[in-house]
Amino acid sequence: QVQLVESGGGLVQAGGSLRLSCAASGRPVSNYAMGWFRQVPGRERTFIAGISMNGRSTRIADSVKGRFAISRDNAKNTMYLQMNSLKPEDTAVYYCAGSPAVLPATLRTDYNVWGQGTQVTVSA
Repeated sequence: QVQLVESGGGLVQAGGSLRLSCAASGRPVSNYAMGWFRQVPGRERTFIAGISMNGRSTRIADSVKGRFAISRDNAKNTMYLQMNSLKPEDTAVYYCAGSPAVLPATLRTDYNVWGQGTQVTVSA
């Protein structure tokens, strides 16, 4: 089983940028389609972005389209989420996840491996 660890979260002002990383260990991340989700207290974990096993196909949620980008480097066993033009409503815990699917998966139930999350806080 692959283990996932997120990093790169923190506090940023509105309009700023952050890049989250998701480092995998235990098994090659190239065996998984990968994704990012986020969750705020009291609400469901929601899909943000997904990327196929080979990195050639991505899907981005409408709420962050044009501001966020997902990428991966299978040689480094790492996935990334570049977040630009951040807004206070982007404040959440961000989770990376792995799916046995080949193509980008958008449903939480498509994923069977999860990281522990990293907090992103955007101040007004």
